[in-house]
Amino acid sequence: MASQPTVSSGSWRKGLMKDSITSFFNNNKRPEAEKDNGDVVNEASRNTSDAAPTPDTGIQDNRPPAYMEKTGDQHNDPMASSIEGGVEYKSMVWWQAGMVMVAETISLGILSLPQAMSQVGIIPGLILLLALGALASYSGFVIGQFKMRYPHIHSMGCAGEVLFGRWGGEILGWGQFLFYVFIMGSHILTFSIMMNAITGHGACTIVWMIVGTILSFICTLPRTLKNLSYYSVVSFLSIIGAVMITMIGVSITKPGLAAGETTLHVRLWAKPGLDFQSGFLAVANMVFAYAGHVAFFTFISELRKPEDFPKALAFLQCSDISMYIITAVVVYYYAGDNVKSPALDSASHVVKKVAYGVAIPTIVIAGVVNGHVGVKYLYVRLLRNRTDDLMHQKSWKSYGIWVGICTASWLAAWLIAEAVPVFNDLLGLTSALFASWFTFGLSGMFWIKMNLTRRSWKIVPRESWSMRKTFLLLVNVLQILIGAVLCVVGLYASISSMVKNGSGGRTPFSCANNAAGDILDFEKMN
Repeated sequence: MASQPTVSSGSWRKGLMKDSITSFFNNNKRPEAEKDNGDVVNEASRNTSDAAPTPDTGIQDNRPPAYMEKTGDQHNDPMASSIEGGVEYKSMVWWQAGMVMVAETISLGILSLPQAMSQVGIIPGLILLLALGALASYSGFVIGQFKMRYPHIHSMGCAGEVLFGRWGGEILGWGQFLFYVFIMGSHILTFSIMMNAITGHGACTIVWMIVGTILSFICTLPRTLKNLSYYSVVSFLSIIGAVMITMIGVSITKPGLAAGETTLHVRLWAKPGLDFQSGFLAVANMVFAYAGHVAFFTFISELRKPEDFPKALAFLQCSDISMYIITAVVVYYYAGDNVKSPALDSASHVVKKVAYGVAIPTIVIAGVVNGHVGVKYLYVRLLRNRTDDLMHQKSWKSYGIWVGICTASWLAAWLIAEAVPVFNDLLGLTSALFASWFTFGLSGMFWIKMNLTRRSWKIVPRESWSMRKTFLLLVNVLQILIGAVLCVVGLYASISSMVKNGSGGRTPFSCANNAAGDILDFEKMN
């Protein structure tokens, strides 16, 4: 089962903060021309009633750090081109961004939710899916605010530098990339499982993994997310089709019916005798179903109008919350306690093959979107701030660098997924270290940074807080606590699994059929 990410200890973070950028909210009055019309909204927006009593503008100053102001907003954003006729990265409209976000967030993991519902019961399950969906919506909105406050942010690495200084940026940036490499590997492995299930192990598993790697590599070659948005439409239709086929299949076979009975039985409350581990895994499946926030900074950076991000976020959240609830309730109702994860395994053999076939686009494209964001982190890091603006050139050199990074990244993902016997547990470990912080914990820190600090991490006086600000502080502290709990418990679960299971009988570079068991644990969380 997938796990959750880690945050640094208090002493570790305190040391890093000494290197943090100290000029975020300086006292220099910026010219009117530099003020952002689209500055942070909600509690990040200007409000004279909350203004600090001293000349230090504190929570009311929406401008970026002083070192960013020198070049102007156009150059703050690395995706903004300074050459005529170059690659236009900032080209997506909001619905295209929404499609890419759906493709990245909703994959076959949706079919693990019915089993989670069978553990916690329908009423607690519905409450959890709705509450977590609302919290994920808010945390995504805060990420959008943070991007508007600091236009130069393109990745979690950039955000980490704003929060904790240079080393914070290095840790979160490379953590994000490592996380993506493991996601890419998980989709390669899932592709091989899917092909073995459809073809009845019609070829060596290594062949299927190579095919999946090559296909994913080819789809990652376009440099702009706008091009991927058209793939994402196919992915969206694919996952809807796979879910519909699964629901229809289980409604016909009704695996929840006991022998000789004609009435289906479902539980409104948690399973009797539910132990902590099973309950935690069920809740974690629901939590990580919303874990797509790690890529949001990159998506916003390629929006033609970054202020339209809330529309794309609303499209994503309305899609995933409604699909998660309908799928979890309907499949659990017909499959009962016999529901499997993924729910495809609860349907008949023929229906399972058909559903897997329909799901091919979402299995591939979800991995491609994640791979694209991971590759772009290295690409932007390598080429940003060059005087020749090589990143935006339509030259063999610039495109060759992109292809080279794509090749190295997918090759690394294939090798890790193929050669590491404990790949699933390592995937869970990296998820524990980073995913829940990217989704919940860091969003809480972003809000505190924008609203309750002046210079570095100095908190503004309590008397300047409004009731609304105090309430939002509690919400964001809750997000940080959720990230911490998921991280600690997830790390414990992953390490315990690695110690207990060893290699799990998995042999590197094996032709054996890997479709006999469940789909990758990580797919259950994605």
